Amino acid sequence: MTMGRMSRITASPKMPRQRPAHGLFARRGPLRRVLHYGGIIGIFACAVVVAGFLRFADHVTTLKPPADPRADAIVVLTGGYQRIDQAVDLLRRGSGKRLLISGVHPATTPSQIRRMTQSSNDLFDCCVDIGYQALDTIGNANEISHWIHDRGYARVLVVTNNYHMPRSLMELRRIDRATEFIAYPVVNSDLKTTNWFANPSVLRTLLAEYGKTLVAFARGIVGWSMGDGLRSSATLAKSDQ
Repeated sequence: MTMGRMSRITASPKMPRQRPAHGLFARRGPLRRVLHYGGIIGIFACAVVVAGFLRFADHVTTLKPPADPRADAIVVLTGGYQRIDQAVDLLRRGSGKRLLISGVHPATTPSQIRRMTQSSNDLFDCCVDIGYQALDTIGNANEISHWIHDRGYARVLVVTNNYHMPRSLMELRRIDRATEFIAYPVVNSDLKTTNWFANPSVLRTLLAEYGKTLVAFARGIVGWSMGDGLRSSATLAKSDQ
């Protein structure tokens, strides 16, 4: 009888070790709660970013220039000759009285731009200004704002690529709330009816611009300054070092 009882005790399975009810790694411990809620927040944040990109891409791919653009003046943000061509053509058609080409490299002369756009000397001499100070989009906004207020314009056409338009208008309106800015997007290709997401080059461009737009938006909320983006300020800063 005793031997049988001993054999039954020996053959019985071992009881599982109980996990501590408390502690850092406990089932309901603080670390697990942080990982749980952190994961939920991370998934939600990724979903918001992806949804925001899709909305941004849909917006810029459907932008169209106004049918009959009219303003006091025209500004174009450099970044491609097609932008300048469109802006000069608007000037020829009388869509604005004067044109500012903002952010031109110091090595580029007005004569080179005139020849590139196949414009007359008379048009450039009377109605085109070349801005050499802007280093980036923030600098464009500052350079354009100074030019507008020096000449007293109230309604201005903004010429730049469609994907660059949201950030350009954001920076311009942040610096200059008194001026009415009218978007004139330059559309290099029809992205609305094509599978732009299957084109790596277009996808990279849109993703990069979306990231810059998010940074610009966040900078406006928190008040983070990135300088005025003007070449003259950068030169003075280097000379002081």
